[in-house]
Amino acid sequence: MSIRFVGRRVSNFIRTTSVLHVRDSVRQNHGVDIRCINPKANLHTCSLTCFPLANQISQKPVFVPYSIHSLRSHVRLVSNSAVEMTMGKDGVRFSVGKQLERHEGLREREKKPRRIKPSKKTKLNELRFYRLKAKKKMRSPNPEIRILYKLGKAKRKEEWLIEKLRKFEVRKAAAEVHDPESLTEEEKFYLKRTGEKKKHYVPVGRRGVFGGVVLNMHLHWKNHETVKVVCKPCKPGQIQEYAEELTRLSKGIVIDIKPNNVIIFYRGKNYVRPEIMSPPDTLSKAKALEKYKYEQSLEHTSEFIEKLENELEEYYEHKARFAKAKESSPMD
Repeated sequence: MSIRFVGRRVSNFIRTTSVLHVRDSVRQNHGVDIRCINPKANLHTCSLTCFPLANQISQKPVFVPYSIHSLRSHVRLVSNSAVEMTMGKDGVRFSVGKQLERHEGLREREKKPRRIKPSKKTKLNELRFYRLKAKKKMRSPNPEIRILYKLGKAKRKEEWLIEKLRKFEVRKAAAEVHDPESLTEEEKFYLKRTGEKKKHYVPVGRRGVFGGVVLNMHLHWKNHETVKVVCKPCKPGQIQEYAEELTRLSKGIVIDIKPNNVIIFYRGKNYVRPEIMSPPDTLSKAKALEKYKYEQSLEHTSEFIEKLENELEEYYEHKARFAKAKESSPMD
């Protein structure tokens, strides 16, 4: 509440109170004669007799007559002070409490020096300087400088991509107790033939295994016992990883893995469709695509780093061979 608002409320309250009641209460409680303090002051100015001195807050309260103007100046001088107003039978009383303690975070902010933002011109000059520096290294006649510059740049990119991929790591939920059903060889052969004949399938593309793949499997299992999962594109050995991950998420049974990257899943005899068909510990479609892009970029970057390291080794070998040949040759 602002000081002006407080003063306005107090002045309105004093006008409504009786003149003699306030004057008598001041004389009885404080032993101070208002006329002795300021004979020319009116009742409205002198009736605010309730502010303690700032240096006497911790001691026994001593009340001193104040005007509205002095009240404002007193509160301004005592920063972060709590002002209390009490209304009793004797009159109106004001009291200034202890200073409010500032938060530690605000103190730390005050101590920290303000950052001066660089202007647009300085930023442009810095960019020009770094570009010129990079151009000199790229056009250097020494191949070692060129290779080292490219290698450092590629390694920085590799670190950045690894940091980005850490954001897409999903904590796997605690594995539920799942008793896989035992199937005979005849049942497996029958399910394998029926799964091969049917045309319906679930694609696993570049995004890999995400929530939508498991959701589609459960939707197919509403009408069919088996479902085909077609993985394209698929690296060698990756089909086994997909089969294990889908088995964990869908609680299905792998019947067969074809050489053309096709997995046939069986839903089980005691299949019960779950309420949440898309597992919570999987990525969404958009995030799965973003993760794939970062993984692809990381793969190409690591290949480029390996290529540059081989080039650097070849250059050092050639340099050592040339130095050895120069030492062995006769001096002119």
